[in-house]
Amino acid sequence: MLLRKTVLVVSLATAALLASAGAATAAPSTPTQAAPAAAAANPVIVVGGLSGVAVAYEPIAARLRADGYRTFIYQLPGLGLGDIPASARAFAGYVEQVRASTGAATVDLVAHSEGGLVSRYYLKRLGGTASIGRYVSLGTPQYGTYVANIVAFLGLGSCAGIVACQQMTIGSAFLADLNAGDDTPGSVRYTTIRTLQDELVRPTGNAAVNDGATNVLLQAYCPLRVVGHLGLVLDGTAYTIVRGALVDGAVRPNCLAV
Repeated sequence: MLLRKTVLVVSLATAALLASAGAATAAPSTPTQAAPAAAAANPVIVVGGLSGVAVAYEPIAARLRADGYRTFIYQLPGLGLGDIPASARAFAGYVEQVRASTGAATVDLVAHSEGGLVSRYYLKRLGGTASIGRYVSLGTPQYGTYVANIVAFLGLGSCAGIVACQQMTIGSAFLADLNAGDDTPGSVRYTTIRTLQDELVRPTGNAAVNDGATNVLLQAYCPLRVVGHLGLVLDGTAYTIVRGALVDGAVRPNCLAV
């Protein structure tokens, strides 16, 4: 089991390296036209994770567009392989671009995996709370993951030389700094979504945060639902939780959603 997890992490990192070597860093996608009914809602930025190319987040972006949201996709610089605080500084500039182009005072974030850490660092350490209304994370290793520890333990170059992987390891200096003090600063509404079948966030409870966040374990509501780490951005039930969070609604997932 440990070896399979290790191979998964290394394969993901290798694919990311090949992708980043073959092309320049892709610019974040442009927004689509909002439906009139949701024109007053905050724009939504979908923040990708480690090795997550923008097109991989089109399924959840399409659901948001169908619900009338002005939707943007942010691909992490260098596919998220580098320093997370550096990625957060780049993301801060992107948020301001979205606000300027839409005229919105605040935007909402739907962040997958490492993208949730980039977003939280922006909120907590870069003064982003004034620009964000809602933060929703999907499978983010908020308190680290043993998968990253395993790669280091087996002597594979300390996360195969991937800085972000090192920073997502349980007990890293980055996570100690990020999680010192209040997990949920500002007036932002924080929601985290996690799944028991997450292959890359172990223990899965580390995908939750403290200090007043709404932490949702998908299987607590839908025990028969099987959703993996990448599946969180594809799964219909997970999306119904996202949709509820974006309107400050109660947690009422549709367990039969496709």
